[in-house]
Order: sequence, then C-alpha cells, then structure tokens
Amino acid sequence: MSGPSDPTDSGLASSTGPAVEPGHEIWLVRHGETEWARDGRHTGRTDVPLTDAGREQARALGRRLSGHPFALIISSPMSRAADTAHLAGFPDPETDPDLREWDYGAMEGRRTAEIREDYPGWSIWDGPWPNGETIEHIAGRADRLVGRLRAIDGDVLVFAHGHVLRVFAARWLGLPAEIGRHLALGTATISRLGWERDTPVIETWNEACDTG
Repeated sequence: MSGPSDPTDSGLASSTGPAVEPGHEIWLVRHGETEWARDGRHTGRTDVPLTDAGREQARALGRRLSGHPFALIISSPMSRAADTAHLAGFPDPETDPDLREWDYGAMEGRRTAEIREDYPGWSIWDGPWPNGETIEHIAGRADRLVGRLRAIDGDVLVFAHGHVLRVFAARWLGLPAEIGRHLALGTATISRLGWERDTPVIETWNEACDTG
C-alpha cells in the first residue's frame, strides 16, 4: 500500500504540512479508567463506561486543562472519551469518527497474553488483525486527522484512546505508524504535540493528573 496512509511512509509533512504558521499545539487526552483498560483487555468498538476512578480522573484532567483557550475541542464518539470530556468541563465537544479506537476485530476484549496462546508473539503493531483494522487502516485515519488539525488556527484539545493517539503522534512527526509502539500512554493522561520552528515535535508525553 502506498501514499500517506502507508505506515512505512515518513513523508507525511510534505503532503499534510501546516496550512497556517506553525506554532499551535495539539493537546491529546486519553480517556479515564474503564474496567477493561484497568484489566488490560483490548477495548476497541465496545462502549465500556468509565469506572468511578475514571470519572474522578476526568475531573482531575479538567482542573489541569481549566483556563487554557482552545480553538477546537474534539472527541471520539465512544462514551468513555466523550464522558471524560464532559466531566473535564467540556460538555459539547465535536465528535470525529476518525478518533475511534483501533478496531481490534477478533481480538476485542482479549488480553495480549490470551491472544498469544493462539498467535505466539502477537502484537497489535504487527498483527494479524482478523476481522479488524490493519495498521494501514488506522494510519490512514491518523493522517486525515493530522491534515485536519494542522490547518486549525489555534490550539486543539482531543479526547480519544490509547492506540489511536499513539499512531496519531507518530504520524504527526511524519514517522511510520508502528513507531507508536514506543509511545506508551496511560489512561487519564495529557500529551502535547507542537512545533520547533517548522518541525513537528512532541512537547510533553503521558503526563498523569493528580486526583488528590
């Protein structure tokens, strides 16, 4: 597969470069804790709600985000992301289906150790992905988001999920999607993407919010 959705293609910047002067930031928020996230189960299209701890984490995220002006606030349509936005003080985010989590297909709800009983050495980054999205598919979604958000004049706040945000960050940098394997991302964390002059960079990554 060729073109910007190919995870081996690192030429993203030439095809989806900023439409405005570089300088704005993209704030990435992974949703609060869910039961499946806590237990290490792959949660793609299953609409698992936040736990009580996850709801408190979302409120803590709101305290961290309060007062910062955003030109655009967007969320995955899944309730765990949208509810995190609401509890953080952003009750009406725009939803974007490209922010849905990786569709894990037959791996949905399973832990990696269980999957490896059937597929030794399996990783979401390497596949296989029976009945789910390939890495090329999710890279294509991430590329659409990068192109869209680079064109926004002002900071953007994004509420979404672990794997899709890791792929998004890799593609923001113009790197292959599978580089996301190196970008661990916990629940209820904030990361910021931005620019050093005209070069896309990660400014902060995987910052947890204090719920105390």
